[in-house]
Amino acid sequence: MRRLTLFDFDHTLLDGDSDVLWCGFLVDRGVLPRAQFEAANARMEREYRAGTVGAQAFCEFYVSTLAGRTRAQWEPLRREFTAAVLVPRIGRAARALVARHRDAGDLVVMTTATNRFVTELAAAQLGLPHLIATECELGPDGAFTGRVTGTLNMREGKIARLHDWLAQQRLALTDCDSAFYSDSINDLPLLQTVRRAIAVNPDARLAAEAAARGWPVLDLRDPATP
Repeated sequence: MRRLTLFDFDHTLLDGDSDVLWCGFLVDRGVLPRAQFEAANARMEREYRAGTVGAQAFCEFYVSTLAGRTRAQWEPLRREFTAAVLVPRIGRAARALVARHRDAGDLVVMTTATNRFVTELAAAQLGLPHLIATECELGPDGAFTGRVTGTLNMREGKIARLHDWLAQQRLALTDCDSAFYSDSINDLPLLQTVRRAIAVNPDARLAAEAAARGWPVLDLRDPATP
């Protein structure tokens, strides 16, 4: 069997939520109006952690922050955000875990509800060559429309997107000795689907599920991470 190891990103490999951090970064830079986005960003974060926010509403809110600019126009801010905000929040323990699986020959994949544009540089920083993420729609002029496209990579959508990605690799999940590392109750569908589920820095509801199901629990938080 091919060893397949899946990693969630936010609050798992990353100390924080990349969507929330991106929105806050743009507000602080004056790119997004504080009055419109600051309170909405905090509300989305609370509702996501509680597992009560709708997947469409959550993903589209954060993808909407990209609307009206092309990838090239966003690139300087994206690189600054990755270097200044995301990379310092990826701790040594998280990097070592990814490296251990990668060096063992596992097929390693980051799977995240956050959109591809915001997360793909961080995946590369972690040495994760494969990324499954929420996809952003582009208009005919090459600018982000602010809408998502395809199946959202969140909750049950993570299972559908994984099956689609594996099919592109000419694999099936049943061909794989699969494992998934995640912090969130939102990832319970995929955690129940893989052969081995590992809770990482779990929220209260996932911690309870892990205890009931006998899943191992890891703490990847690095004391040096802000």
